[in-house]
Amino acid sequence: QVQPVESGGGSVQAGGSLRLSCAASGSTFSRYVVGWHRQSPGKEREVVAAIVWDGGVGARHYSDSVKGRFTISKDIYRNTVYLQMNNLKPEDTAVYYCAVKRVGERNYDYWGQGTQVTVSS
Repeated sequence: QVQPVESGGGSVQAGGSLRLSCAASGSTFSRYVVGWHRQSPGKEREVVAAIVWDGGVGARHYSDSVKGRFTISKDIYRNTVYLQMNNLKPEDTAVYYCAVKRVGERNYDYWGQGTQVTVSS
């Protein structure tokens, strides 16, 4: 089974940028969907971006809240998925999680430990 391992995150001022990384441990992301989720206190967890590892350029999804600001991408040689976050806003403050699910399944099965992103105004 594949285990996602996140890195990146930190603190930044509004308008700044951060990049999160999600590396595959134990296996590869082949045949999986890799999704970045976030959760902040008092809010439900949401999927902000997802990518089908074996898909083409069109196999990406963004939530409306981050569309145009966040970009999800993959590096097949490093078996890593990135989340480039630009023009960050205070409302982007959350713990960000990388999770994977097999293509066609509803629920994400394997989760990373989470990384904190804090955006100050």
